[in-house]
Amino acid sequence: MPDRLPAPEECLREMAATLRQRLPASNGEQPLLVGIQRGGVWIARHLCRLLELSDTPSELNIAFYRDDFSRIGMHPRVRPSRLPPTVEGRRVILVDDVLYTGRTVRAALNELFDFGRPHSVTLAVLIDRGDRELPIQADVVGHHLRLGKTEQVRLHGPEPLRLERVRQM
Repeated sequence: MPDRLPAPEECLREMAATLRQRLPASNGEQPLLVGIQRGGVWIARHLCRLLELSDTPSELNIAFYRDDFSRIGMHPRVRPSRLPPTVEGRRVILVDDVLYTGRTVRAALNELFDFGRPHSVTLAVLIDRGDRELPIQADVVGHHLRLGKTEQVRLHGPEPLRLERVRQM
């Protein structure tokens, strides 16, 4: 039987608590919070408030770095990434909504490294639904969710955030 969908607020509180434990280890330097467009940006904004960070989260658009255009097509509204001129030496928290195959994160890392070589990258996701195609794991997870092979979970937002279970045909 599939798991129930959690409230996004519960997941965000869990993520913020885990990140708070990790932040002191960064020698007082504020991390660079980077949300993967679209849902990851929404989550990064919420985390920024919960963690009381002063910098606005950066935004990463991975549209041109994806390897699955033939399967999913190109998103018609491509927005530019909004990052500092360099991420060289920064501690980056990369934020996404749902971790599934790992392909989105792979594309995000490719683009992120085009802006420089960060000191470290911590992956934080609202939902980890398993079934990877690539060897990528999140460091911070709001909720682990089991879904059937024909199911997806989508995040709606930005305010309020809402999760929806969707069946594929």
